[in-house]
Amino acid sequence: MNADMSLLSLIANASFLVKMVMLVLLLASVVSWTLIFQRGKILRDSAKLTNDFENTFWSGTDIAKLYSKMSPKEHRLEGLRAIFVSGFKEYNRMQKLHVQDPDLCIEAVQRAMRITASNEETRLESNLPLLATIQSMSPYIGLFGTVWGIMHSFRQLGAVQQASLAMVAPGISEALIATAMGLIAAIPAGIAYNRYIAQVDSLSIKYKNFTEEFIAILQRKMVQIDE
Repeated sequence: MNADMSLLSLIANASFLVKMVMLVLLLASVVSWTLIFQRGKILRDSAKLTNDFENTFWSGTDIAKLYSKMSPKEHRLEGLRAIFVSGFKEYNRMQKLHVQDPDLCIEAVQRAMRITASNEETRLESNLPLLATIQSMSPYIGLFGTVWGIMHSFRQLGAVQQASLAMVAPGISEALIATAMGLIAAIPAGIAYNRYIAQVDSLSIKYKNFTEEFIAILQRKMVQIDE
């Protein structure tokens, strides 16, 4: 209890600027943890939906029936489901237009799927740059508060004739709290950012691989139609 009161006392006695720095770092930490939980849930859900769709798609189900089942929900689909629907929708459109050139048809399908995949990657990466900003800037903000607090302590020390360690120690201690708060905000944000970027990259690779495999399926389907 005494340690808590001592810490609170150091924060309460800090200079106005150092208090503002601490407040900024506290807000940064709150924002960081909010994004960590939010992005974590979104990425976990996306990974699960991707795995579930892959299992369904490669189970041997008819892709036309799968499309008919999902197309009414097009605006609510995410991940591989949205990529698949956009690709097959474009394929159907080209077939209705009686496009005879297979390369032209495949190119249109690829373009539709890549645009959807790009939109999905953008959705997954949303707010991750803010985590990176918190990671990189928080230690510097904390260091600024520490430097200012130490300068303030030494100015007060210079105003007295007899200086002692006991006089300067509280001021230095309260200043160092800003550095500690900067690290507390930065470290979780950095860990989460690196982990989430790796997960986004993994999902992005799955999106690209599925696009190529789906294009190969459509190419074989068109060859069978021509025969």
